[in-house]
Amino acid sequence: MNQPEPDLAFEALLEYLRATRGFDFANYKRSTLMRRVQKRMAEVGIERYEDYQDHLEVDVNEFAHLFDTVLINVTSFFRDKEAWNYLSSSVIPKVIEPGRQLRVWSAGCATGEEAYTLAMVLAQALGPRRFIDRVKIYATDIDERALAVARQGTYDDRALAPVPEELRERYFERTTGDHFVFRSDLRRRIIFGRNDLTRDAPISRLDLLVCRNTLMYLNAEAQEGVVRRFHFALKPEGFVFLGRAETLLSHARLFVPVSIKSRVFMKAPDTNGRDAVRPADVEIPVQHGGTLRDQAFDIAPVAQIVVNVDGVLVLANDQARALFGIRARDVGRPLQDLEISYRPLDLRSRIEQAYSERRGVHVREVERAFNEAESQFLDVAVVPVTGPENGPVGVSVTFTDVTRYEKLQQDLTRTTKELETAYEELQSANEELETSNEELQSTVEELETTNEELQSANEELETINEELQATNEELEATNEELRSRTTEFDLENMFLTSIVGSTAPAVVVVGEDGFVRLWNRSAEEMWGLRAEEAVSHSFFALEFGLPRGEPVRELISRCIEGRSRREELVLDAIDRRGRQIRVHLTVTPLRDHEEGGGAVVLMDTGPGA
Repeated sequence: MNQPEPDLAFEALLEYLRATRGFDFANYKRSTLMRRVQKRMAEVGIERYEDYQDHLEVDVNEFAHLFDTVLINVTSFFRDKEAWNYLSSSVIPKVIEPGRQLRVWSAGCATGEEAYTLAMVLAQALGPRRFIDRVKIYATDIDERALAVARQGTYDDRALAPVPEELRERYFERTTGDHFVFRSDLRRRIIFGRNDLTRDAPISRLDLLVCRNTLMYLNAEAQEGVVRRFHFALKPEGFVFLGRAETLLSHARLFVPVSIKSRVFMKAPDTNGRDAVRPADVEIPVQHGGTLRDQAFDIAPVAQIVVNVDGVLVLANDQARALFGIRARDVGRPLQDLEISYRPLDLRSRIEQAYSERRGVHVREVERAFNEAESQFLDVAVVPVTGPENGPVGVSVTFTDVTRYEKLQQDLTRTTKELETAYEELQSANEELETSNEELQSTVEELETTNEELQSANEELETINEELQATNEELEATNEELRSRTTEFDLENMFLTSIVGSTAPAVVVVGEDGFVRLWNRSAEEMWGLRAEEAVSHSFFALEFGLPRGEPVRELISRCIEGRSRREELVLDAIDRRGRQIRVHLTVTPLRDHEEGGGAVVLMDTGPGA
């Protein structure tokens, strides 16, 4: 049954991750991988792979969240307790031979719980002292953030719940609150580091390899390569401890089961040297004239390679060797170990697709960048090669250089875009001219309207000017009349002042507030107080010889308030020379329409005083 066509948008997203972060998901099962990526996309509210790639480009922190979701990093202490019990009771005693150094690898350790579980199990079997002297545990993962957590070795009560109380007290020390840290002397025997099982070299000379629930996420081809690496990494009769969902039963020539229930396997003995760990070569049927065919293959103008069904590069012609830098020693090596497997495109997934669909897979215009200014474009064809029984024995991969045609296409596309742009600019300029013309016409009409309004305003100003001239003439007449009346008032005032000044009795005018408003010359002579010293001062506060006790104050108040028309009083006083005199005081009301009321005070020392 044919598999569905690959999602090109999803493949483009994976290529973006490989190019920007160096993380190649080509070996992961597509169905599982797509499900995990879609889970993360749903968490951030994105539906399309293209939009999610844009999201990754603008949010650098999103890569960490994506890798956490894809790699899962779900682990715990003593996960699957029965399996750990079997490992402790049946496997550990076989690998801790007296006096021998013990090398253990925890592959895919996530946040470190599995590595520390291994340390506790081995320390229980050997004792802490011998554990420190003899054991070295290598713990690796592809996720740097998970490794950062693992290196700290600090966990809370919830994480340590599966750890028996006895082991918790023996191997963990409380830090703050509900957090515990693994013993520092034992922690130094655990080495954490990054390792990609599908690409990086394995840890070698191992007695025990623990890789639980990691292989299940890889596709068949990647699993095959990882299992071969595991076989190479183990010592003779070394053990592999897998997860509940994993098994090595399909690799019987590499591993034999020890406990299928607990997923423990042992390295199978090598019966034919390195053949057990090296992919078997595939025999490509050769007809008569094989030498001629080989020569024709080498000198073909199109770069071509042949990969057998085990993923081993078996042929590469001159063009392919020159184009991709393939050396003679690369022939016979697994394709996944060569740069051509992932650059300029993910070749292994296309080969897997060709096998599964039993047809050729063609990828057009693959860009191979040499630098920022220079690129090459290739058409890649992956065609299955069938054996005598119509079964696949390998694939032929050809790389056709279409750079010249691609550049012509790019030039044509660029020229077309430039013409379209020029036409759009011309159209835009024409529309702008039409708009400018309409605006100018509108401006002319507005100017004409403004001119008419200005003429009307000018006529209104002329009318206002005439009205102002008439008003000015009226003001001048009024001003002349005021000047005439002012002259008359001044004359009358001079006359009145002359009369008051010439009056023999002393005359004082007091305002309704009690302050002096007029002080004549006779008052100056009588009391020795000049007018400028008296005017605008309180009559009752001035210092001169007239008594101004309550009788005088009451007399003046009655006249000011209009309660009396005339008041008289005779008083003894002292004049300006200090002589005793008798003063006849006469007070009459004063009604001033401009400044309010007051009183006129006459002081006379004549006969009858």
